[in-house]
Amino acid sequence: MKAMVLSAPNELALGEVARPAIGEGQVLVRVTYSGICGTDYKIYSGAIPVRYPRIMGHEMIGEVVEAGPDANVRRGDRAIIDPELYCGACFHCRIGQTHLCPNGMLLGRDANGGFAEYLVAPASHVFPLPESIDNQTAPLIQVLTTCLHAQRQINIFPGETVAVMGLGVTGQLHVQLAKARGATVIGITRSAEKRELALRLGADLAFPGGEEAIQKVRAATDGRGADVVIECTGMLPVLSDAIHMARSGGRLLLFGIITAKQGELPFYDLYFKELALINARVAKSEDYPNSIALVQRGTVRLEPLVSHVMPLGQLKDAIGMLGSDNGQRMKIILEHA
Repeated sequence: MKAMVLSAPNELALGEVARPAIGEGQVLVRVTYSGICGTDYKIYSGAIPVRYPRIMGHEMIGEVVEAGPDANVRRGDRAIIDPELYCGACFHCRIGQTHLCPNGMLLGRDANGGFAEYLVAPASHVFPLPESIDNQTAPLIQVLTTCLHAQRQINIFPGETVAVMGLGVTGQLHVQLAKARGATVIGITRSAEKRELALRLGADLAFPGGEEAIQKVRAATDGRGADVVIECTGMLPVLSDAIHMARSGGRLLLFGIITAKQGELPFYDLYFKELALINARVAKSEDYPNSIALVQRGTVRLEPLVSHVMPLGQLKDAIGMLGSDNGQRMKIILEHA
């Protein structure tokens, strides 16, 4: 089969590789569309080390080619693949924290992923897609599962004020999920276009970032601050603003991946305001049916978040776009021939 093969950092080319063989309890999928994200960029650049050669890609949908009798999909079904594999036997798996499995793997990082013609996955990780969900938006459901999993950690209640800092793809999904929970939602970003998009997707208010945003959020909440602040940028200065923006007794959801090993934060405010910090990592398989249902009902809209659709063969160019500071770019979807 044809696949985009990463042979070393920054060395990516179309190649011919063996088609994966299906084993017991597995499903063979012909990949039709896939999405790329920052993790792919970091693997490509070598910031996330992998064993070479590697086929990247962990946001993918396709058509079921072969499935066993115990699978919940059949040949010809459209399906989405959960790329987070787990052992099912360790302490974390036994208590339901499969996403924290120390023996787990991510397809596209620890094993070959979806930037190829075919992919094999456990039957438990393949979910049917309704016809009402478009092919070019369906790979975004994988991203939605991570946002849904994260918000389940903080229990947003109707009437609360939620500030979402950073309005890229995940920030826009958090806006929609928080609105669906009955919150008053404030979107925050320096991009005027992304603020406008957030308003179209349900945000009640949208402000540029920085000190001005902190003051405006306080003004919108009678001086208290936001009940919940969701930080989606992974940048320490933005997290610092989030601490100032939250009300006393509020909650901070650290969704953006912070890779900085040191930096300054207003630690005394964390203590004095008694803020709860909640971190979220990836998602669970159980988040897929719920995320699919949210999209099917129209509660979450994915189509405004797709800015580019490109052929799989242009993967290297698409990854290069992730490394540029382009405020107009949102999700890039790859179409497999």
